[in-house]
Amino acid sequence: METAVKTKWNIDNTHSEVGFKVKHMMISTVKGHFEEYEASIETSDDSFSDAAFNFSAKIDSINTKNGDRDNHLKSDDFFNASEYPEMTFVSKSFDGETLVGDLTIRDITKEVSLEVDLNGVAVDSYGQTKAGFEIRGKINRKDFNLAWSAVTEAGSIVVADTVNLVIDAQFVKEV
Repeated sequence: METAVKTKWNIDNTHSEVGFKVKHMMISTVKGHFEEYEASIETSDDSFSDAAFNFSAKIDSINTKNGDRDNHLKSDDFFNASEYPEMTFVSKSFDGETLVGDLTIRDITKEVSLEVDLNGVAVDSYGQTKAGFEIRGKINRKDFNLAWSAVTEAGSIVVADTVNLVIDAQFVKEV
């Protein structure tokens, strides 16, 4: 029996964003993203039905448009970027709608499920084949020892436990 030849797709960073949203004081939402990341997919065909996803992001590249907050997120209260410089995701299964895999943040690995929309596959004006995805999910930050917590004088939680993952990704097919 022949093994299907796999095609590799690499993320197009200029047309992608790896972001997150979290409630702040339970009255507003703080958005952020990682500026340095790598991702690839290996699959047999353009349907991505057997796709294997791999992803890593450099914690030091976190950007919430606030330097003090970014430095706090990089500290041991949250990511501890000096000891754990990357977070990673390695898929276990993908059925075309749900992507299941192991997310590692700090030294903790947990299985997560993400909702995926394949927006389509198209050839650009340079002859490159590209595929676009919208990936959404939720994690509990405390599951990954991002445990810093504070309460305002009025009793509001400063940072919610639930973090919404918002990933818009375009991949380029290797030739």
